Amino acid sequence: METAAPPRVIGILDGMVIEERPVRPAARPGTGRKLVGGLLIAAVVPFAVLTALRLVGYDGNTYTIAALALTPYAGIATLVLGVLALVLRRWWTAVVALALTCTIASMVLPRAFANEQKALDGKHVRVLASNMLGGGADPDRIVGYVKEHQVDVLSLTELTPEAITALDRAGLFQVLPYRVLHPAEWASGSGLVSKYPLTPLKLSGDSDYKQPSASVDLGDGVRVEVVAVHPSAPMWDRYEWVAEAKDLPYADAEHDIRILAGDFNASLDHALFRELLTRGYVDAADELGKALQGTWTNGIAPPVAIDHVLADKRTAVADFKVLETPGSDHDAVYAEIVLP
Repeated sequence: METAAPPRVIGILDGMVIEERPVRPAARPGTGRKLVGGLLIAAVVPFAVLTALRLVGYDGNTYTIAALALTPYAGIATLVLGVLALVLRRWWTAVVALALTCTIASMVLPRAFANEQKALDGKHVRVLASNMLGGGADPDRIVGYVKEHQVDVLSLTELTPEAITALDRAGLFQVLPYRVLHPAEWASGSGLVSKYPLTPLKLSGDSDYKQPSASVDLGDGVRVEVVAVHPSAPMWDRYEWVAEAKDLPYADAEHDIRILAGDFNASLDHALFRELLTRGYVDAADELGKALQGTWTNGIAPPVAIDHVLADKRTAVADFKVLETPGSDHDAVYAEIVLP
């Protein structure tokens, strides 16, 4: 540690000692501002990288995949940094931060506005999708939602044998008697339960988390095909996440109307998910301006929208809701779809 030099005696006057004390050098001007400016730049850089990944449509590695799910919150963060930079007169940093805010807003804010729907007069199909968190979701709440919303098809993921027993006791199979179930321990099981007869199909490839599919006979010769979606989580294996999502089917005029419902482990900010939409689907939440509602949180990260109902683009979306589900880290999602 630097110490001050001792005082130097320069004379004695009438018995008084006159000393010359050295003056400490003043801190260099601007040091604190430079430090703050550097910290602001360091804070903005990760958001610039995130925005660039989102713009070019590259999901990247496990960490960037997780970060991309937080894109709506990145817009808020860059706005705060931009305002702070303005207050501190760090003009170029402010320009960059606010430009990032505007860019993110242009990608995110349209989700808050509904799209005009086709005027269709076909049958209505009400779909509910619930991730049960290893079978731990409240069965009474799920059955209550089925009854309240007159659900026609229920997609269940992370479905265990014990969860099936609990759902049966809660009365699920009295209101939805038809089922295609593939239970497994903890997170790997899935199933479809329906008010109408089901014919099992094979519409998706092999996956670690079973993704059953079935044709639903709505009567009067009308059928829809539904997949209970649950690709692997990218935090465990991003390559499986990509492969299993890409195995999901296309929706086109050669097939019956198709609906994908479940936990996609992906949001609208992932290129992988947006590629699914190009296969002939629309996101029900996005269609009605409700795609900013989060459906999953681990208690640390803010809620993100990774549970979806994707409807064949030949249909119209009449309703969408996110429904709180005790016992699970996912909220259930409900959509009412109108057929042509």
